[in-house]
Amino acid sequence: MYQLDGKSAIITGAAHGIGKAIAARLLDEGCAVGLLDVDLDGLKATSKELSAKGKVAIASCDVSSSLSVEKGVSTLTDSLGPIDILINNAGICKVGKLLETDVETWRNTFAVNVDGIFHMVRAVTPSMVDRRSGCIVNIASWMGKSGVASYGAYCASKFAAVSLTQSLACELGEFGIRVNAVGPGLVVDTKMRDESEVKRKAEGLPSAFDRAQSIPLRRPGFPDDIANAVAFLSSAQASYITGETISVTGGLWND
Repeated sequence: MYQLDGKSAIITGAAHGIGKAIAARLLDEGCAVGLLDVDLDGLKATSKELSAKGKVAIASCDVSSSLSVEKGVSTLTDSLGPIDILINNAGICKVGKLLETDVETWRNTFAVNVDGIFHMVRAVTPSMVDRRSGCIVNIASWMGKSGVASYGAYCASKFAAVSLTQSLACELGEFGIRVNAVGPGLVVDTKMRDESEVKRKAEGLPSAFDRAQSIPLRRPGFPDDIANAVAFLSSAQASYITGETISVTGGLWND
């Protein structure tokens, strides 16, 4: 559908959930994929599962570390060649009110969710600039557009991801590089959601499926819903779209 044959992509946080779904969808579109994640065992399992679809390369990587990113990207480019598409999906979320959030949690959230984008862009984009072509998609959140109680650190980091998307689009547009973001809503079947649900249950808060009943489409999102949007934004069919954060929320958020 989106004709990504001959393209190569790097996806962070790709061992599970949304990142894995994005990798599978891009492979279906003919794209070779490089998968980065801190979970090497998970990467190996995902690579084994997806390799029948096309070329898959993996590298263990902590996106919060610039050195780790440089090593991981180098490993993947050695295997895949120049990178056409960068998907910044790696992220963490800790539930807790701001006044109860410790400094370490705050800093770790920004180290992965914001610094991770910064490190990846600096490692991958120079080659795109040289070739005057490329595409970056950041996975933000609907919480990057609206503050939510008990998610203060996460919301702030995702607001930053939206802002980085806009700034990068302004800076890189002259080189033919598009930069967009996807803002998922209430997505289930991910490690992040599972961890969040445990915390919410302990605090007596409603589950994701209970909350989904108030969404116009009356269901939560799934990783494939996000992967579909990423595939479109990665393709030539989105050639005049940059600087946008596309909400994929079932109507939960429509700005």
